[in-house]
Amino acid sequence: MRFLTARHFLLCAAIALATAGFARAAETTRKAPASPPALPAMPVPNTLAFEKEILAFEAADRTNPPPAGGVLFIGSSSIRLWKTLAEDFPKHRVLNRGFGGSQIIDSVRYHKRIVLPYKPRLIVLYAGGNDINAGKTPERVFADYQRFVTNILAALPETRIAYISIAPNPARWAQVDKVRAANSLIEAHTRTDARLAFIDVFPKMLGADGQPRPEIFVEDRLHMNAEGYKLWRGIVGPVLERWPKEGAK
Repeated sequence: MRFLTARHFLLCAAIALATAGFARAAETTRKAPASPPALPAMPVPNTLAFEKEILAFEAADRTNPPPAGGVLFIGSSSIRLWKTLAEDFPKHRVLNRGFGGSQIIDSVRYHKRIVLPYKPRLIVLYAGGNDINAGKTPERVFADYQRFVTNILAALPETRIAYISIAPNPARWAQVDKVRAANSLIEAHTRTDARLAFIDVFPKMLGADGQPRPEIFVEDRLHMNAEGYKLWRGIVGPVLERWPKEGAK
């Protein structure tokens, strides 16, 4: 009887040790390092901030519907203020849908209303500077750019998208390192898809001293004057010439 009791004792001890081992393993699993955290949430923007401008675009479209297959310029104030688009690129059907103060995510938000209906063969996007000025990291700027590209190409797989690099300017020169980082991320991504292009205006907007050229900006030292847009015309123009030919069916 004592022999059986001892066997039972040993068996119970073995079960207890095994149970403790499983418990420690489960605890270890629970404490295992998690995957890298997502980017910190940014404040939710006011979705009505640009509604007036978008409604005005839609009203203009009803009055004078733009032809499909043109070149759509979209983005922030540097696009909105490009008043000479039609005369700068007379061989192309260009459409300006810039709205000042916007960030890339705003073009994402409104793409179903002021991008997809036009079925553009080429989109020229300029935005990102306001994003960084608002405190977004280069990684978030890049993520928002990816969202724009993904949404557009999912609906319009034949459309091409050219991104104008975030420009240097005297007013926000303190942010230049973040601007360069965001530009680098986006430029690298454009090399992964033949439908994407990176239009690098950054170096040609700098003088011999490595600083933004003051003569191409208006008094606010943020937006460009006519000389600045003349510079952009010479850099953007070749992309408009190349892609329609390469994409012609």
